[in-house]
Amino acid sequence: MSVEEVQKNRAASVFNREQLESILRGRFFYAPAFDSYGGVSGLYDYGPPGCAFQANVVDAWRKHFILEEDMLEVDCTMLTPYEVLKTSGHVDKFSDWMCRDLKTGEIFRADHLVEEVLEARLKGDKEARGIVEDANAEVDADKKKRKKKVKQIKAIKLDDDVVEEYESVLAKIDGYSGEQLGELMVKYDIGNPVTGEPLEPPKAFNLMFETAIGPSGQLKGYLRPETAQGQFLNFNKLLEFNNSKTPFASASIGKSFRNEISPRAGLLRVREFLMAEIEHFVDPLDKSHPKFDEVKDIKLAFLPRDVQEAGKTEPIVTTVGEAVNSKMVDNETLGYFIARIYLFLIKIGVDKTKLRFRQHMANEMAHYAADCWDGELQTSYGWIECVGCADRSAYDLTVHSKKTKEKMVVRQKLDTPIEVTKWEIDLTKKLFGPKFRKDAPKVEAFLLNLSQEELEAKSEELKRNGKIVIEVEGVEGAAELDDKFITIEKRTKVEHVREYVPNVIEPSFGIGRIIYSVFEHSYWNRPEDAARGVLSFPPLVAPSKVLLVPLSNHKDLQPVTKEVSKILRKEQIPFKVDDSGVSIGKRYARNDELGTPFGVTIDFESVRDNSVTLRERDSTKQVRGSIEEIIKAIRDITYNGVSWDEGTKNLKPFVSQTENDNE
Repeated sequence: MSVEEVQKNRAASVFNREQLESILRGRFFYAPAFDSYGGVSGLYDYGPPGCAFQANVVDAWRKHFILEEDMLEVDCTMLTPYEVLKTSGHVDKFSDWMCRDLKTGEIFRADHLVEEVLEARLKGDKEARGIVEDANAEVDADKKKRKKKVKQIKAIKLDDDVVEEYESVLAKIDGYSGEQLGELMVKYDIGNPVTGEPLEPPKAFNLMFETAIGPSGQLKGYLRPETAQGQFLNFNKLLEFNNSKTPFASASIGKSFRNEISPRAGLLRVREFLMAEIEHFVDPLDKSHPKFDEVKDIKLAFLPRDVQEAGKTEPIVTTVGEAVNSKMVDNETLGYFIARIYLFLIKIGVDKTKLRFRQHMANEMAHYAADCWDGELQTSYGWIECVGCADRSAYDLTVHSKKTKEKMVVRQKLDTPIEVTKWEIDLTKKLFGPKFRKDAPKVEAFLLNLSQEELEAKSEELKRNGKIVIEVEGVEGAAELDDKFITIEKRTKVEHVREYVPNVIEPSFGIGRIIYSVFEHSYWNRPEDAARGVLSFPPLVAPSKVLLVPLSNHKDLQPVTKEVSKILRKEQIPFKVDDSGVSIGKRYARNDELGTPFGVTIDFESVRDNSVTLRERDSTKQVRGSIEEIIKAIRDITYNGVSWDEGTKNLKPFVSQTENDNE
């Protein structure tokens, strides 16, 4: 079977989520955690193939980003004190909107509820118009998967303008506030989708897991909702490690935790998950990228905010270079990372036709962000955000610096000195001790860390009132200071060093979501047998690379099997031996389900001339060669990016009669 025939068969295969999930759970890629105790919603365990697949994806991520971009990797603690997340804004703003059924106590996530109800009504409209035969078929097949899903779709024809209105709302669903979601629920009469009972208006629910640090319980903390804050707080150490050179990037891979309101869709919405995040620190006056020319011609599907705000979902296909030049994407560094994200996702098995980059809408984007794009992957659950790529401006370093009174800045020596005019404050320190006693250092630190805007305001206050009044954390009561204590003036100085807070470009990856999307994108069925599922993982990330298949259990084959195993182990190529008594065809088939890209068959000819047969998973093509030649081909195809045709061009084609023998 040629590459084109394989692609044609994969495209013609009708995707069946129930069949895929049966394989994933049956072959223990993953399973619900604490299953014996009834499980806990949103928590999963990875089994051997899932664990190996995840490790391979993470390894590919490290090489693609950390090694290639010369990033500085850190591993920070998962326990985070309250003050850190209060400063970052997570305590106040890290929330989703939930609504409660006052009769049953059942809780729904408001945006998901609106989305599911409107989608169900649109499906019912299609059935009423005769576009689909049975809109409930998917619901019936999937009824055990999502507890709160609309149970019954009614075939009711909607007016054309209502259909258009629903589609427009769904296109903008990520951008609605809690109040707007409540208005939509009232307007479209959305209540409990099962009972029809009304729901209370949406309320903000903070998604962080709270905990107490230490035996006294007095130090309040959280399990981190992201890995970013540890990187920001280590900025000065990283800058020093990098010999004070910018731009530079840090990276971190680790577990994060979010107390989801209604976990659903398997690995796509969970409460504990693996994240891989990059913080690229860049000069706010120069967001160009030295390697931008390498990616500027890559064509991507962009869904900018103005298209979404018009209620449309058709992406704009253009090059990264054109997207940056037109300012659709804010700057070169952001565009560079979007392109690098695309290349990584394609490398690990994402279907490029099911990938788009969606820009955050104005009311969806964080107040401090200059621009933000989500890498979204299309699955049977719809378009899923798997990667975020944001320009976070200087927000994080600024707020942490202000809170801790520790400067987080880059100092750049200037070739040509410049004149700088700015506000400065002078303190008559000998008066602070008698007035404030033990609190004097706190008051002095507060004053010396005032921003330019705050100094200007305090200067006006001093002129107007003859004094300023400040409130310092940890100091009881307000402190009053007149011009005997302080002088605030605007001064012009010649500076030989420029001091600035870098901006941050942050690509953030949800590894579990990416993994599940690759599962869906890689899964298909053999045209000759719909029950024969195949997971076409790229060899680079496949859990196991090789299946060793002795033709029988005959003792003469065992030495060759041991010899091939020894060489594969030495080459560090993951493999499994299947010497069970079932047919070779059946052994191939059950390892196709595991995504194993290569099969090596050992027969009695192997005993005579040290040759073996190599089978390729997708095309089922087979070639024959010496053990050394076959293993070299496996290594080149798996780790060096060589194609099957190139890697096996010197090997002899082999025709087997056993491929379809499943008895």
